[in-house]
Amino acid sequence: MPSPHNILVVGPSWVGDMVMAQSLFITLKQRLPDCHIDVLAPAWSLPLLARMPQVRQGIAMPLGHGQFGLGARFGLGRQLRGRYDQAIVLPNSWKSGLVPFFAGIPLRTGYLGELRWGLLNDARRLDKNQLTMTVQRFVALGLPAANEQPPTYPIPQLAISAEQRRQVSDKFRIDAGKKILALCPGAEYGPAKRWPAEHFAAVANAKIGEGWQVWLFGSDKDRPVADTIVNLTGGVCRNFAGETSLAEAVDLLSLADAVISNDSGLMHVAAALDKKIVAVYGSSDPGFTPPLNPAAHILTLKLECSPCFKRDCPFGHTRCLVDLRPEQVLAALEAER
Repeated sequence: MPSPHNILVVGPSWVGDMVMAQSLFITLKQRLPDCHIDVLAPAWSLPLLARMPQVRQGIAMPLGHGQFGLGARFGLGRQLRGRYDQAIVLPNSWKSGLVPFFAGIPLRTGYLGELRWGLLNDARRLDKNQLTMTVQRFVALGLPAANEQPPTYPIPQLAISAEQRRQVSDKFRIDAGKKILALCPGAEYGPAKRWPAEHFAAVANAKIGEGWQVWLFGSDKDRPVADTIVNLTGGVCRNFAGETSLAEAVDLLSLADAVISNDSGLMHVAAALDKKIVAVYGSSDPGFTPPLNPAAHILTLKLECSPCFKRDCPFGHTRCLVDLRPEQVLAALEAER
């Protein structure tokens, strides 16, 4: 195989999955120290990839999530011809295997997914009973097919420079004199993954009373719930939801002393920043997509009806989240790492 080994990874479309993909990148560099890793991914993810030292460059996918765009995929594949020895395709969709195929990359690795024989010439069958975690499934694709399963996986570690911290601090006029609690009250998947705003506010008020500052993070879609929390805390919290780029949110989170989050992309970011984190789980399974940091505190009530993996509670009560009290989160926050 040529050296250095040039690898194109077709990346996932979600923030949390992209953070977990760093475990694959680290594994590849451990196996092939001289390899170069490029990642084909949505444009929003490029700043995140830039904070992963294992990645040489991110290549923006010109199509949005769910778009087919055969002509665009063919054109991109032709542009990438002759540049790579291997492609590793993380999404399971048929269309995600087209660019490496059109690029003529000699070794194309991925799970069989949507019957991708031909598109992939190193097509592997996914045994969900052996590979129970998303990160295991990603890492296994960076290892020989005969490797013992499930594989061990390294912990993602985002690298934020002192200059990046200085720039974001200057831009947002950060007060470095008080401890910072970051709250991530959103979850893209749906309400059944979102701890109640009133509970977040109760935790925020408790920490504000101890002299902490509280910051809220999320996208434009999370602005309403973040605004609710701000109102319930008398306008004291600083609301960054919808006010930052992803890169700025990552760099700001690197300044936090502790993070409380739903099962969301920002939860995985906080874990990869080695923050003291309390992760609240409702409809999702912490065994499948946990924060990849052994020091993280995971809170879940393990009710008979959860995890249900639904966007909305099928019973209309969301007890898996409502019954998880602020006092429990505060106790986890105070526990030793």
